[in-house]
Amino acid sequence: MDADLSDTLTTVGPRLRALRQARGTTLTDVSALTGVSVSTLSRLESGSRRPTLELLLPLARAYGVTLDELVDAPPTGDPRVHLRPVTRHGMTVVPLTRRPGGIQAYKHVLAAGARGPEPDPQTHEGYEWLYVLDGRLRVVLGEHDLVLSPGEAAEFDTRTPHWFGPVGDEPVEFLSLFGRQGERAHLRARPRARRADG
Repeated sequence: MDADLSDTLTTVGPRLRALRQARGTTLTDVSALTGVSVSTLSRLESGSRRPTLELLLPLARAYGVTLDELVDAPPTGDPRVHLRPVTRHGMTVVPLTRRPGGIQAYKHVLAAGARGPEPDPQTHEGYEWLYVLDGRLRVVLGEHDLVLSPGEAAEFDTRTPHWFGPVGDEPVEFLSLFGRQGERAHLRARPRARRADG
């Protein structure tokens, strides 16, 4: 193995631990978000398990960082955010923020083809805000079954069982803001009338 690659892989474990601890989450929380077992996560953090792309992709998404940031790839000097989409199960997710912690932003594209809610909808710590850009989004939140159209938004505590998918034969695009420790998206709108002091 190339010495530089070996050095890079050696730093992944401490970076994973630091990212998790900075967010105040447990290995169990991360396991629930990623589907990676607690024992595998523990071995990755301790350095006794070699990281693979299959393990790093869901972890990068869960922590809201790029793979480059996760493995501490050398900077290229380019100030642009290089968006790296992750696609699985008919959903493409593009992270729109790079900073660790706080509220994370994502763009989601769900492929066409209506499918029913999963029998075991997900729950996890946090708070999420959704805004539909194109298409129609079906959102099942606990007892509520809603359809959001372009320009409509929803916000909810992610401890509520939730599922979302496209409606009918068209794809749907939406933005989501997610805060792990209960951060909420606060929207402020200015009144239409001109203010006297403005």
